[in-house]
Amino acid sequence: MSKAFTKETEQEDEDHDVEPALPAGAKHYMTRRGHAVLRAEFEHMVKAERPELVKVVSWAAGNGDRSENGDYIYGKKRLREIDKRIRFLTKRLENAVVVEPAEHENVEQVFFGATVSLRDSDGMERTYQIVGIDEADAGKGLISWISPLARALIKARQGDVVGFQSPAGLREIEVVEIRYE
Repeated sequence: MSKAFTKETEQEDEDHDVEPALPAGAKHYMTRRGHAVLRAEFEHMVKAERPELVKVVSWAAGNGDRSENGDYIYGKKRLREIDKRIRFLTKRLENAVVVEPAEHENVEQVFFGATVSLRDSDGMERTYQIVGIDEADAGKGLISWISPLARALIKARQGDVVGFQSPAGLREIEVVEIRYE
């Protein structure tokens, strides 16, 4: 169906990108673990979820009037969502630069993939791993390499005190330990 015959709200839903974006010209770095997670999601969507949904939509389309057929309407909407996610995953996987943290040569400095233990001005210690933007989960100690904290830590060494802009304002933290796992 031509885009000219779709509802504006459907076009807005498709055009609205809620996925994390890379800075212009940046490479899409990710760990091997992050790459495997995206690959598994892609495989599941292509080989399992989408084919099952196509069957449901096909069955619903055969039931007659499509304008009031909830299975058909919902199925078509969900297919658009799945296809959008598949396109996104395809681009991410094609452009991925997989970095193996354990194979890093300069282990005295913080780079992508490093696991860093930090101490803030209150004496509280936290540990973070610097990962790709699709892998980031601050609650699990995984921070994106484009985050303000990760950018401040890049090239720091054990014992360095670095400042970074947090939502609470300018903060200083000390690098306690750097390791590559």
